[in-house]
Amino acid sequence: MSYQVLARKWRPRTFAELAGQEHVVRALVNALDHDRLHHAYLFTGTRGVGKTTVARILARALNCERGVGSTPCGECESCREIDEGRFVDLIEVDAASRTKVEDTRELLENVQYAPTRGRFKVYLVDEVHMLSTHSFNALLKTLEEPPPHVKFLLATTDPQRLPATVLSRCLQFHLKRLPPALITERLAAILEREGAQAEAGALDPIARAAEGSMRDALSLLDQALAYGGGTLRADEVRAMLGTLPRERLFGLVEALAAGDGTTLLAQVAEIAEQCVDYLGVLSELIALLHRVALAQQVPEAVEEEDRAAVEALAARLTPEDVQLFYQIALLGRRDLAIAPDPRAGLEMVLLRMLAFRPVEVAASGEDAAPVTPRAAPAARGARRETAAAAVQKTRGNGGNGADPSPRPTASAGTAAPAAEPGELGARWLAMVRESLGLGGPARELAANCNLLGCEDGVVQLQLDAARAHLRSSSTEERLVQALQRHFGAATRVVIQLGEPREETPAQRWAREERERVEAAQRAIAEDGNVRALCETFEAEVAPDSVRPTD
Repeated sequence: MSYQVLARKWRPRTFAELAGQEHVVRALVNALDHDRLHHAYLFTGTRGVGKTTVARILARALNCERGVGSTPCGECESCREIDEGRFVDLIEVDAASRTKVEDTRELLENVQYAPTRGRFKVYLVDEVHMLSTHSFNALLKTLEEPPPHVKFLLATTDPQRLPATVLSRCLQFHLKRLPPALITERLAAILEREGAQAEAGALDPIARAAEGSMRDALSLLDQALAYGGGTLRADEVRAMLGTLPRERLFGLVEALAAGDGTTLLAQVAEIAEQCVDYLGVLSELIALLHRVALAQQVPEAVEEEDRAAVEALAARLTPEDVQLFYQIALLGRRDLAIAPDPRAGLEMVLLRMLAFRPVEVAASGEDAAPVTPRAAPAARGARRETAAAAVQKTRGNGGNGADPSPRPTASAGTAAPAAEPGELGARWLAMVRESLGLGGPARELAANCNLLGCEDGVVQLQLDAARAHLRSSSTEERLVQALQRHFGAATRVVIQLGEPREETPAQRWAREERERVEAAQRAIAEDGNVRALCETFEAEVAPDSVRPTD
């Protein structure tokens, strides 16, 4: 006898054998047992979840010689013929190959005739969404009011393509994707009945690769048994599927946690030697990051597989890093298809995780430190010590760097600056506009500051608190260098946050621009020619279109 593939051999033949679709089974069982049968059923869902299987079980239940019920006997002639696909009153139609309206009309010509053998004439139309618009129109009337001996069972993976007129005439049941744990359990039961052996963890990669489809899982199980000579080993299954070994996947995340780009690229080079699917690598990385996030937030939800290794990664990574890595990997899956080289695309996704980090703000208020990139956890302590030493050195020798905390502008006993605030404002405005020679973000930062004083080699600035986001290490360094060129190399700069007591240069320029626009609008409104045009053509001037020309 020829070999029968597992997907056909172990196809469920009763509602009790159907796995993971309890919501559909319950409705159909109650309808059969209480004689509340509809004339048209629509089964939807992704591939391999049991749409056609449910339809065939329902056809058996309707035509079993022992009577209509939810438990067909499976032994009578009708049940056996339906199982073998030769029951004359079960008309199975592949709509993908019979899309024309002529095919549909030919199919419906025999609807009015009574069934030959069974109790009902059952039309099972698979992939019904492939029918043409004219075919749907030809089907509508019969679908709404068929003869009492006819039942329509429709199946589709894309119900959105069905006309609303068809959907409204059917009872619709959506079959869900099966979770990997349920698929693993079902595969283990089948292996036991087949007398095959499997290592612990060998079925999990198959269940995940099936993506919720039991048929795909059984097909992969067939392939894995052939690959392993009748025995399933975890490493052989991963090699067959082209998936990444667990230790290699954990090595990638450990390199990310350490911020080690060299090790990260070395890991990618070793992955490339195994000829794996790079899209699958990102998918597995996403799944691992999901488990790490669970370990950080809901530890009891983490599965037992590799639990200790996942918890170790959760301790090394911050929750912010995990969420950022997850998002970058998700977007990377979309971009990988258009990358010139898949390996380079994977490397860029991983390097992006190193390049972009969440930010830390040391404190809030007037003496807040600049926003700095978050360091990797392993190096964060050392960087803080280095930064602290640098600040102490700067304060000790009157260094030239910007001090993030406010300092007095004169030593004890020294009088306050003699200049009036208005004079300081005019002086600062001229410096920002001409003397400092700044551009880009550094000029924007200076324009949103006020000069509070300039005494004893200390330049004290106040940054508008509403523009604190302009402050960064690079822009502040450029501003400090410009002020040192203007006042002398020994100048120390102090920047603090606060509400401006007078207009900053940026506020003054914005006010002057508003006044110029308002003056231009008044001039347009008072112009005789413009008023005559508006009166003649019943038009009006759009205020946003007016711009000053000088």
